[in-house]
Amino acid sequence: MYASYAYLVPIVLVVLLLFAAIRILPEYKRGVVFFLGRFQAVKGPGLLLLIPGIQKMQIVDLRTVTLDVPEQDVISQDNVTVRVNAVLYFRVVDPEKAIIQVENFGVATSQLAQTTLRSVLGKHDLDEMLSERDRLNNDIQEILDAQTESWGIKVANVEIKHVDLDESMIRAIARQAEAERERRAKVIHAEGELQASHKLVDAADVMSSNSAALQLRYLQTLSDMSNKNASTIVFPLPMDIMEAFKGHLNKSGSTSSDGNAPNGAPASGTPSGRTSAGDETPRNEV
Repeated sequence: MYASYAYLVPIVLVVLLLFAAIRILPEYKRGVVFFLGRFQAVKGPGLLLLIPGIQKMQIVDLRTVTLDVPEQDVISQDNVTVRVNAVLYFRVVDPEKAIIQVENFGVATSQLAQTTLRSVLGKHDLDEMLSERDRLNNDIQEILDAQTESWGIKVANVEIKHVDLDESMIRAIARQAEAERERRAKVIHAEGELQASHKLVDAADVMSSNSAALQLRYLQTLSDMSNKNASTIVFPLPMDIMEAFKGHLNKSGSTSSDGNAPNGAPASGTPSGRTSAGDETPRNEV
C-alpha cells in the first residue's frame, strides 16, 4: 500500500512540472523569455517549454490596440478654450523593447498621446482645428510615432473625434459664417452685373453695325408685349428721330431771333402818309 503511494507522488510531481513548463501561444502573441532574470529570447507562436522557477515569460499581444484618448482642455492660439478627444491606433512591433524599455507600454502611450494632443492643438487656431483635421492628425501621429519608436511601438493612426465649443462661441461662429455667405453673395452678384454689362456692350456694338438689327429688336419687343393682356403699349422710338426734332427746333429759334422783318411790313417805324414835325413848311399870310 505504502509502496504504491511512493510511486504515485513522483508521477504527480512530474505531471505538475510538465503543466507548469508547457506554454501554448496563439499566432498573434509572442513571449519574452527571461533566464534567471536576464533576457533570453522572444518565442512563439506554438508550443513552448519553460523550466519552472528558472525561466519566466511575459506575453505580448501584437494586434492593433484601439486607445481612446480622454477629453483634454485645449487653449488654441487665438485664445479659445475647447474640449478635444481623440482615438489612437497602435501595435507592438518589437516585444523585447515593449517589455524591457518601458514598464507599461499601454499606459505610457496613453499619457504621451494626451500631452501631445494638447501641445499640438495649442499651436493652431480654432478654424484650423475645425477645417484641417487631416493635417493635425498627421502631425500628432508623426510625433507619437517618433517618440514611441524606442518602446517598440508603431502608431498607425490618430483621429480627432470631437471638438466641443461653448454656446457663445457656437453663436459667434454662426454669425461669422452668415456674414461670409452674404459677402460671397454680394461678390457673385457684382460679378454677374459686370459680365452682363460686357454682354450688353457687345450687343450694342453688333446692333450699331447694322440698323436692321435694331429694327428687328424693336419688332420683337412689340411682339412680346402684344402677347400680354395690357391696355398700354409703349413704343420705343429711335434716337435718330429725336435728333431730327432737336435740329428743327434749333433752326426755328435761330430764324425768330434774326433782324429781318416779315413780308409786307414797312421798313421804317414812321406811319405812312404822315410827316414828322420837323418837315412842316410855314404858310404865307396876306
